[in-house]
Amino acid sequence: MIQSFLNNHTVILASGSPRRHHFFKELGIDFKIDVREVEEIYPEHLKREAISNYLAELKAEAFNELDPQEILITSDTIVWHNEEALGKPKTLDEAKTMLRSMSNQTHEVITSVCFKTATKTIVKHHTTQVTFKTLTDQEIEYYVETHKPLDKAGAYGIQEWIGYIGITSITGSFFTVMGLPTHIVYETLIELAKS
Repeated sequence: MIQSFLNNHTVILASGSPRRHHFFKELGIDFKIDVREVEEIYPEHLKREAISNYLAELKAEAFNELDPQEILITSDTIVWHNEEALGKPKTLDEAKTMLRSMSNQTHEVITSVCFKTATKTIVKHHTTQVTFKTLTDQEIEYYVETHKPLDKAGAYGIQEWIGYIGITSITGSFFTVMGLPTHIVYETLIELAKS
């Protein structure tokens, strides 16, 4: 359905994430993938969605010139917990420490999406609250050693084993936690195609 609105537009997804690729296919969006290396560093004073907004826009800045019919989409996801952004862990031990800190706690997952055309840049975000049960050391060890979640903000994937057994409630969008607020992508692409 959405493709009929996009007609002559070309959607460029600047993400190597298989999950995001899958979501675009399921949304019925024709897209091409173009990933460019960006050093994901943000100013230390930023908090919450200001961080993910900044990083999503930073990724879009790697694309200097877009054709008039092109729509570029970049995104970034962070976990916000105890007034701190939990990014991707660098080691398995760091992943275990992150999960222990979120055990029996509620944290926020914030995903920002940047939409860039030849004439405008729009950044939107969505926040979801996620609550973990009390995770045992054995559960954390098993998950981290089995799934090695070094490519995931906050050291976990909601769609993986730890999500099955550990998450007791979600307030917001499941898809935001997976890395793409699909409802925002759908609505914004239609707006851009009409403008």
